[in-house]
Amino acid sequence: MKLDHQFELSRRTLLGSALGFGALALNGIMAAEEPALPDGKPHFTPKAKRVIWLFMRGGVSHMESFDPKPALNKFAGKSIGETPYESVLDASKIRKLRIPIKGDANGHTRTKIFPMQTGFGKNGQSGIELSDWFPHIRSCADDIAFIRSMWTSDNNHGAQVQFHSGRHFLDPRVPTIGAWINYGLGSLSDNLPQFINIGPRFFDKKDAHYLGPAYDAVNLKIDPKNPLDYAKPDNSILAVDQRKNLELINRLNGLAAERYPLDPIIEARMKSYELAFRMQTAVPEALDFTQESGETKKLYGLDQQETKAFGQQLLAARRLSERGVRFIQIMHGDGAAGAWDNHSGLKNGHARLSRQVDQPTAALLKDLKRRGLLEDTIVVFATEFGRTPGSQGADGRDHHSFGFSVWMAGGGIRGGVVNGATDELGYHAVEDPHYVTDVHATINHLMGINPHKLEVPGHKRLEMDFGHVIREIIA
Repeated sequence: MKLDHQFELSRRTLLGSALGFGALALNGIMAAEEPALPDGKPHFTPKAKRVIWLFMRGGVSHMESFDPKPALNKFAGKSIGETPYESVLDASKIRKLRIPIKGDANGHTRTKIFPMQTGFGKNGQSGIELSDWFPHIRSCADDIAFIRSMWTSDNNHGAQVQFHSGRHFLDPRVPTIGAWINYGLGSLSDNLPQFINIGPRFFDKKDAHYLGPAYDAVNLKIDPKNPLDYAKPDNSILAVDQRKNLELINRLNGLAAERYPLDPIIEARMKSYELAFRMQTAVPEALDFTQESGETKKLYGLDQQETKAFGQQLLAARRLSERGVRFIQIMHGDGAAGAWDNHSGLKNGHARLSRQVDQPTAALLKDLKRRGLLEDTIVVFATEFGRTPGSQGADGRDHHSFGFSVWMAGGGIRGGVVNGATDELGYHAVEDPHYVTDVHATINHLMGINPHKLEVPGHKRLEMDFGHVIREIIA
């Protein structure tokens, strides 16, 4: 049979009526060139099976969240040069960290010290000091490893791309950590995607790049009535007719496979059609919160307007993870740069945003733990950079890439520990500094992946792209 251009278009038309054009866009496989695939097995015994990645868009202030700096209060209103800590401005510290700053670095010269805008308290046996704005997360401190010495090299919000991929926004794009996990490991579910994004995307809105669109995240809305755009078949087609059309599509693809037996695109295409068909049932079921108890809904804050939206997303993450999704990426903070970008009004802005995420995040940790899922699920709470110790205007902080905080829990992570430190003002990461891909390396290690074995011919990765495992936080 001749598979000409006209025939190919007719198959796509048939697919549209059978599965909806959302299935065609599900992973964009039609136009993808697939690299040679790994076998889907971990390279060594893993400690974790899945990742829930919580990303706060805009830049969370480390001094008002997970890295208290009392010196900010002591010297509030003074310039850094008027304190005993003038040396924090020494450029040699930057060179020591090998930070080639890209973008507008003016924020790093803001030297009028801005005091902490909230208090701190201790919880648990670990006694780790954490912000009063995160009391629920603070109650989980004994299950969390806090990393207070992160750094990156982009001082603008392209750092969102850099945190996920390791590369600057202006560099050639490379796959994100979620795409690499999706690419490197086999499926845990035949009915759901292995990589899901919930919430707004970072700047370039892609994950897989040269791995091919098959490894991009599938975007879900937490709306049981319409969780996946265009996933419903057109014209109210019956399920039995969908199945017949799908079988015909697969037969036609099979004929193409006979003609091009070494073409991995065809096999991947067939798999994506099957997945799109099964997702029509599996995704709404996973997002059916009527199956959850009233206690669980209250735990996630679904009974409160301020916590409901993020609580629904995190409850969905728990339900999707226990049903076999490998990597769930939840992005919090609307707007182009992200809502956490509080150049002014930091106290009001961060306090409000913290209330949105604090209870649901702690609920996720507690819910996973009581179900026995936390022991093989990695939870990451991250942001693209921190905020300056100095003020911007009267009541805000600028971008700050020289030192900031993230945390990790579950899946082989030691709880109740702090790794790394910034200086007394929170300016530089001075103890155990970690470039952003060190988080990636730690996840890969816990998932049983050697990222060097996933390299794709023709796409050389830099050593910084791989990162270094943060062994101090591994149990």
